[in-house]
Amino acid sequence: MTGSVAHDNPTPGPVPADQMRQVLGQFASGVVVVTAVGPDGPVGFTCQSFSSLSLDPPLVSFSPARTSSTWPKLRDIGAFCVNVLAEDHEHHSNGFARSGVDKFAGVDWDPSRTGKHPVLPGVPAWIDCELWAEYDGGDHTIVAGRVLDLGADPARVPLLFHQGSYGLTRPEPEEDS
Repeated sequence: MTGSVAHDNPTPGPVPADQMRQVLGQFASGVVVVTAVGPDGPVGFTCQSFSSLSLDPPLVSFSPARTSSTWPKLRDIGAFCVNVLAEDHEHHSNGFARSGVDKFAGVDWDPSRTGKHPVLPGVPAWIDCELWAEYDGGDHTIVAGRVLDLGADPARVPLLFHQGSYGLTRPEPEEDS
C-alpha cells in the first residue's frame, strides 16, 4: 500500500456529527433550490445534496432534512423543478434556506415548460421532475425525481459550497522560514 491515511478516529465506532461535517465538507458541491407551485402559491428550499441518479429512466436525486417544513408541501404537489444556482445566487441560497418566511417575496421566476414550477432567472441549469420515489436516509429523506424536461445555460457558472463557505477554499501556502 502506498500513501498515507490520517486516522483522526483510529477506533471504528460511532462517528461524531461534527467530524462527519468536517470531513464531508472537503467535498465541494453545487447548490440547488427545489421549487414547485401548490394551491397556496410557490414553495421552495435550498439543498446541497443533489445528484444525477440514472439516465434510463432519467432520474435525479436530492435529500431534504426530515425536519424540513417545505419538503412535505413539495411531496404533496408530486412534482418540482430543481434550479442549479449560479455563482451570483448566494442570496437565493440563503433566502430559500430560511424557515417561516415567504421565500418568494421579491423573487422573480418563470414557469417551467412542463410543470409550471418556478425557474429562477439566470440559473446555469434547471430540471423539471415528477416525484418517482422516496427512501429512508437517516435524518434525511432520499428523493428520486423522474426528469420531464430540462435546460441549461453553459455560459453561467454554478455556485459552489466547500468547507462551510461559498466558492472553493484553498489552504494558505506555508511560508518558508
